[in-house]
Amino acid sequence: QVQLVESGGGLVQAGDSLRLSCAASGRTFSTYTMGWFRQTPGKEREFVANISPLSGTTNYADSVKGRFTISRDNAKSTVYLQMNSLKPEDTAVYHCAATYPGRPRYDYWGQGTQVTVSS
Repeated sequence: QVQLVESGGGLVQAGDSLRLSCAASGRTFSTYTMGWFRQTPGKEREFVANISPLSGTTNYADSVKGRFTISRDNAKSTVYLQMNSLKPEDTAVYHCAATYPGRPRYDYWGQGTQVTVSS
């Protein structure tokens, strides 16, 4: 079992930057693939990025590639999402999630943090 708590959301203007953090507690953080997802009302949850546990291999949605960077600090049991050049369409509740490598389904989810980008 792992508990996830996101922070760092807020209200910003288009073009600004934000860094989201997700602190994990529970079992060994370094064994999990960590991901960021986002959701807006009336839409399905959207994959944003993920990072593998040890090698740090990353994957991004096309919509954020080149603007967002996912990273992790296994010593601090924390995963980050650096978001640059934010756009109004990035407005959403951002959730971090954890899964074991190779599993397509994420087993553990945080409550989410709201990001609002004004034009």
